[in-house]
Amino acid sequence: MAWIYLFAAGLFEIGWAIGLKYTQGFSRLVPTVLTLASMAVSLGLLGLALKTLPLGTAYAIWTGIGTVGTVVLGIVLFAEPTEAFRLACIGLIVAGIVGLKIVSP
Repeated sequence: MAWIYLFAAGLFEIGWAIGLKYTQGFSRLVPTVLTLASMAVSLGLLGLALKTLPLGTAYAIWTGIGTVGTVVLGIVLFAEPTEAFRLACIGLIVAGIVGLKIVSP
């Protein structure tokens, strides 16, 4: 169950990272409320996952999911660059996430 919590926490991290863009410096009420709620849910789920998963592994995977998801959505939603080297670096993060999952209990 901890891995499910961790994965969901990573998804909510993507939500709040993308939400920050839509808050326009916390000047828009609805995006700000949704972003803050997503932050709270993400941290809460991470806390639940940490009951049984190693801290370093869980934190690295949580931030990795958030990073990869945010970059992908940045490309899709905001037309951010897609240079080969940038995508290769994201691939390395994905490889790190998979590797940590493989070697963790």
